[in-house]
Amino acid sequence: MIVFGIDPGVSGAISVFENKKIITFFDMPTMIEGKKNKRQVNAAQLAHEIKSRITDREATSVIIEQVSAMPGQGVTSMFNFGQSFGVIKGICSALGISIYFIRPVKWKKHFNLIGSEKDASRTKVIEMFPDLSPQLNKKKDSNKSDAILIGKYFVDHYSNESFHG
Repeated sequence: MIVFGIDPGVSGAISVFENKKIITFFDMPTMIEGKKNKRQVNAAQLAHEIKSRITDREATSVIIEQVSAMPGQGVTSMFNFGQSFGVIKGICSALGISIYFIRPVKWKKHFNLIGSEKDASRTKVIEMFPDLSPQLNKKKDSNKSDAILIGKYFVDHYSNESFHG
């Protein structure tokens, strides 16, 4: 079984679990868009990253953090975030991979992170997977930590019958 845990968005990340073990994780692939040098998800690279790791579509699942608009976020920012979310869903659908969604409150509650600082997920991952510490040594690595915990939540609660995020 292969599980992709995805923290969506341009500054998001992806984790990959195989047979319930973390095998890799990486920042969301991005590229520069237009004259203002804004970043956007590099859909071609993301599709390649996912497709190259699939050995059996039936035994592959993608779990994406189900996010919504946040107060104070600008219209352009929300549009860009929604675009990134749509790119991820479209790629997974086109590849024929099962997609599941998990609300942040659900996975954060499981790992006792409700009300904690953003960087707390990085601390939690390092406690759970000490060997990953050198790869998560910067505060900006909290996106990778979130992706790992999203994937780990799914792996811990996976059921062949159903999954309710």
